[in-house]
Amino acid sequence: MSPRETFDRALGRLRDDLLMLGSMTEKAILRSIESLKMRDLEAAREIIADDIEINNKRFDIEEQCIQLIVTQQPVAGDLRAIIAVLHISVDLERMADHAEGIARINILMGDEPLLKPLIDLPRMAEKATDMLHRSLISFVEQDVEEARRISDEDDEVDSLYNQVYRELVSYMLEDPRTTTRANYLLWVAHNLERVADRVTNICERVIFLSTGEMQELNVSKLENYDISRAMG
Repeated sequence: MSPRETFDRALGRLRDDLLMLGSMTEKAILRSIESLKMRDLEAAREIIADDIEINNKRFDIEEQCIQLIVTQQPVAGDLRAIIAVLHISVDLERMADHAEGIARINILMGDEPLLKPLIDLPRMAEKATDMLHRSLISFVEQDVEEARRISDEDDEVDSLYNQVYRELVSYMLEDPRTTTRANYLLWVAHNLERVADRVTNICERVIFLSTGEMQELNVSKLENYDISRAMG
C-alpha cells in the first residue's frame, strides 16, 4: 500500500469517527428534550452518564488528528481536512454538553411540573439537529453552497428562541411565582440556541476545507441581536 493510500484510509477512518460523534451528539440533544417533555429523570441521568462516552470519542479523534499530523506531515488540502475535523469534533462535544445541560435542568426541576406544554422547544431541537445532520453531510461532500444555506437557517432557531423568551417573560410578569420554572425553560432554550450557533461553526469549516479561507457567517445578525441573549 502506497503512503497516499495509507493516508487516505486513515483520513477516511477519521471522517467516519467524526460522523459517529455527530450521530451521538444528535441523539443526545433529541433525548434531552424528550426526557424533559416526559419529565423522565432516569433518562436524564442516562444522558449525563453517556456524555462521558461522547467526551472520550472526541479525545480519540483529537489523538488521531495529532498522529496524522506528526507522522504524515500533511500539507495544503490534507492539512485543512485534519484541522477541520479537529475543530468540528470540539464543536460537537460542546453541543453534547448543551444536551447534558438540558438533562441537568430536568433533574434540577425535580418533581415540579412544567410551566407549560413544550411546543417551541421541541421545534428548536428538531431544527437544530436537522441543521447539524446536514452540516456534517456538507462537510463530507465539501458542499459550500449547502453549508451557507444551513447557516442562514440559524435565523429560524433564533426566531423560535425569541418567541420562547417573550412568552416566558410574560408568564413571569403576570405571576412572579412562575419565575423559577420559567427560568428553567429559558435555560433550555438558551442551550438549544447555542447548538444552532455551533452548527454555523461547522459550516464555516466546510468553507475553510473547500476554499482555504475562514469566513464568519451570519455576521449581520448583530443588527437584530436580542439584548436578552447578552444577559444569559
